[in-house]
Amino acid sequence: MAILERSDTGAVAHLRLKLPDRLNALSDEMLAALQSEIDALHTDSAIRVVVLSGTGKAFCAGHDLKQMTAARQAKDGGKAYFKDLFERCTSVMLGLQSLPQPVIAQVHGIATAAGCQLVASCDLAIAAKDTKFGVNGVNIGLFCSTPMVALSRNIPRKKAFEMLTTGKFIDADEAETLGLINRSVAADQLENEVIALADTISSKLGTAVKIGKKAFYEQIQMPTDQAYAYSGDVMVANMLHQDTSEGIAAFIEKRPPNWTQ
Repeated sequence: MAILERSDTGAVAHLRLKLPDRLNALSDEMLAALQSEIDALHTDSAIRVVVLSGTGKAFCAGHDLKQMTAARQAKDGGKAYFKDLFERCTSVMLGLQSLPQPVIAQVHGIATAAGCQLVASCDLAIAAKDTKFGVNGVNIGLFCSTPMVALSRNIPRKKAFEMLTTGKFIDADEAETLGLINRSVAADQLENEVIALADTISSKLGTAVKIGKKAFYEQIQMPTDQAYAYSGDVMVANMLHQDTSEGIAAFIEKRPPNWTQ
């Protein structure tokens, strides 16, 4: 049975982590499966939105500690393996943000350590009310340094540092307040809320969303003046697109746009 299942509904691709007995840990195999799907989605023009979810009791509990422990038996104490592991994990996290399609995390149960990093690396996130979030590696003597990168770019720095140094969990309401997720909903409404958001985004001009997602992450790293100069050029390119002209004409004429993409 596949540990990562993909099913497409119209223009929405659903990726489901399917290692429920291991809380959907980011094992070597799971990272490879995610990377493979990310690579495929990069060139899949039929897909406009990606939804990432988990099966069983948890969204994702982070790295596979049993595999990491086994790697310590190597002559170098696992140094080469760990370096490669975190590079592969980083590739997956950055890959989600580099996809042309917006990625929505559908979160339930727990999202801990690299699992919390996974949520923070998605463009959008909706969680069930009873979900818990944490970067609790410090509890076992392993500071969540790589999850810290994504987390500290989602929530205020002092709260991020508190989570990282105490290992304490936050609930979905606090995650929403801090900006780690877009909103929390009742567990029985989670899938419907995610589908509604995915359908709304997928109804927009795909080219505009693709241009906008790339620009969003590029400009956010720039000083304000550079960000304006860059985003101005992006808007010029967007304005010159044929489907954008059609969208503006349709708005003026009070009719649905007839987009080609």
